[in-house]
Amino acid sequence: MEQTVMKILETVKDPEIDSISIVDLGMVHLIEMKGERCTIKLLPTFAGCPALDIIKGNVKKACLSQPGIKEVDVRFVYTPPWTSDRLTPNGREKLKEFGIAPPPEKFTNLEEWEIHCPYCDSHYTSMENLFGPTACRSILYCKECRNPFEAMKPISTIM
Repeated sequence: MEQTVMKILETVKDPEIDSISIVDLGMVHLIEMKGERCTIKLLPTFAGCPALDIIKGNVKKACLSQPGIKEVDVRFVYTPPWTSDRLTPNGREKLKEFGIAPPPEKFTNLEEWEIHCPYCDSHYTSMENLFGPTACRSILYCKECRNPFEAMKPISTIM
């Protein structure tokens, strides 16, 4: 039944980036079924995310539509912390399709953070602002195709 719940959670999209599921973001930490009760533990991409209540409601709604699930308990846990290495390969592609550069797969420090434009894949980009519209994203500019874009920070705890 846990695999069925995981399939259901693949339909729950991030409220801010509606092309990517919470599964592809790597937010699903644990699914536990006991009879008709489902407990789901999620890792928020950052602790102060304003969309957590929306995600929780969407998870409950999606799970309760499944026969055999009568009760859903959604909890946000912070240990281990979410990091960008939890993104699935599909999630990385979905970010690019949405116009957000995914974080590097291997990351050692901020000075070595090479960001490729999600539109033209150029590495000729510049950081406009480390702080973007959310705590987990930055604002950049592509000098090749001349588009502004956002990039997901390499880890949620970079600040």
